[in-house]
Amino acid sequence: MSSKLVPAQVNGHAAVVKVGITDNTGNGLFAAENNIHDHKEARNQASVAVTEVSSLDRAGELEDLLEAVQALVVPFVRAADLEAAVKPSGHLRPGTQWTRTRQNVLVDEQSPQKVLESMQFSLPEGPGRGRQGLLDTIETVLRHSVNTWDQGFLDKLTASTNPVGVISEIVLGVLNTNVHVFHVSPALTVIEKVTARTLASYFGFKGPRAGGITCQGGSASNFTSLVIARNALYPESKVSGGAGHRFAIFTSLHGHFSVQKAAVAAGLGTSSIVCVPVDDKGRMLSSELRRLAAEAKAQQQLPLYVNATAGTTVLGAFDPIAELRDICDEFGMWLHVDGSWGGSTAFSSKHRYKLDGCGLADSLTITPQKMLNVPMTCSFLLTNDLKRFHDACSLRAEYLFHEDDGDEDDEVWDLADLTLQCGRRADSLKMALAWIYYGAAGFEKGIDHAFGMAAHLATLVQQSTDFELLSANPPPCLQVCFYYAPHGGQASDDKAENTKRTRIMARKMLGRGFMFDFAPGPRGDFFRVVINCQTLLGTVDGLFRALCEVGRELSS
Repeated sequence: MSSKLVPAQVNGHAAVVKVGITDNTGNGLFAAENNIHDHKEARNQASVAVTEVSSLDRAGELEDLLEAVQALVVPFVRAADLEAAVKPSGHLRPGTQWTRTRQNVLVDEQSPQKVLESMQFSLPEGPGRGRQGLLDTIETVLRHSVNTWDQGFLDKLTASTNPVGVISEIVLGVLNTNVHVFHVSPALTVIEKVTARTLASYFGFKGPRAGGITCQGGSASNFTSLVIARNALYPESKVSGGAGHRFAIFTSLHGHFSVQKAAVAAGLGTSSIVCVPVDDKGRMLSSELRRLAAEAKAQQQLPLYVNATAGTTVLGAFDPIAELRDICDEFGMWLHVDGSWGGSTAFSSKHRYKLDGCGLADSLTITPQKMLNVPMTCSFLLTNDLKRFHDACSLRAEYLFHEDDGDEDDEVWDLADLTLQCGRRADSLKMALAWIYYGAAGFEKGIDHAFGMAAHLATLVQQSTDFELLSANPPPCLQVCFYYAPHGGQASDDKAENTKRTRIMARKMLGRGFMFDFAPGPRGDFFRVVINCQTLLGTVDGLFRALCEVGRELSS
C-alpha cells in the first residue's frame, strides 16, 4: 500500500496533496476532495484524507529571484571594472553614473543622517512587500554602500571578494546547515577538517593531530585561543573560572585590540593586559617581554599568554616568533600568533620567511577574508594538537552529541567539541572553493603582485619631495604609511597641522574615487594605504597622481 500525490491549489498556490492510503491497484481506501480551496478546511479533513501539503515550486521562486538579483549585482560589479580603466588619471570617469542617483562608483560621501533620510528604510508590520519590495531594498542597499570591488577601495585590511567568493556564499546559503555535529553536515565537516589540516601544514603544524576550526573573524579566533590557553594550562578554570589566579596577558604595543576585548569577554579584565614595547619597525621586543613577564610574576601575577603578531594593523610588522617561544617556555606561557593579516604570506615562497617560527606556536590565527579576498567572514584557528582544543572546549550536551560505539577512529567529527560555538557557518567552504579554483599557486601570484604594488607606491612616495615615507621600503606587509610634507619631504612637528592636512586630503581623495584611512602618530595623523591582491599598477599611479594634485590644491 502507498500514499497518492494529487495536484491541488492551496490559497491560490500550487501544491501537492497526499491523499488517503491506496493499495497497489490505486483504489483509495479513504476518499478525499482533490480540489482544496481553503487551507483551514483541508486541515479539518486531515483525519480522513490530507496527510501532507507542501509547496511545489521553491526552486522556481529561487530561480526567478536569483535572475532578478543578478540583474542588480552584476552591474554593481561591472561599474567597478569599467571605472578601473580611468583610475590611472586620478579622476572619476566624467559624464557617467552607474545608478540613477550616484555619480561616484566607489561611494558618494554622506553623513549617517543623510543616509538614514535617503534610504527611508522600514520594516512592514503587516503583509510583506513581496518580490518588488525585495528588489527595491537590494537596489537601495547597493546605492548607499561602498563598492569594495572598485579599485579605489584601499581603506581596510579587507577588499572585495571575487566571483568564486560570491558563488561560495550562494552554496552555503542553499545548504543552510550547521557544522556542529557530523550527521547534519557530513560533506562540510570533511571539508573543514581537510582544509584546516592542509592550511596548518603551511605553518609547520604537521603533527598527527594538527588542524583547526573556523571562527567568525580574526577577533573571534583570538578570543577562542585565549580561552583555550587558560583551560589547557589550568584545567580547573573550566569549573572555577580564574581559579583564584591573577593572570597576565602579553601583547605587542601595536597588537590588535581584539586581545583586550578577549580579556574582557573571558572575565580576566583589561588590567590583565601588559603591552610590550616595540622596536623602530614595530616588532615586539623579546627582551622587554622577558622583563615584563618577570615583573608580573614578582607581583604575584601568573604569566599566561603571549599574543605575537604576524602583520600588525598599522605598520604591518612581524614579531620574532622563535625568540618569543623561548620566553614562553621559560615562564610556562601559551604562545599564540595573530596572523589574521600577514598569515597568508605562508603561500608565498618569497615572503613566508616572515613567518619563521610559527610552527613553534601553540595556536595561530589566519583570516583569509583579508589578504586572499575570501568572503567575510572566514578565519581559522590552527594548532599542532587539536586534542588541546577538545579538552579545553568540550562539554557533554547529550541531546546534541551522541556517543557512537562504532567510531572508526579517534578523530573528532562533531566540530562543536573543538570550539566555543555551537551554531557555526561552514566558512571553510569559502576558503576551500577559492583554493580549488585558484590553487596555491594562484594565491602566491596574487600575494607577490600585491607586495610588488605596495613597494611601487612606497618608492613613489620616497622619491617625491612632497611626501615623507614612514614605512620601510619595501614595506613589511601591504600597508604603505606616509605624511604629505610639501617643500622638502619632511613632515613638521606640528601635530595639529599634520592631522588637519591628512584628514582634509583623505576626504578630497574620496571625491577622486579613492578611499583610504589614516592612523595616529607622534607627529599627528598620517596616511595608511592598504594594497590588496587585485590592485592594479595603474591604480597605484593614479592614486599618487591624485594625492600630488590634491596636496598642491590645498597648499596653494
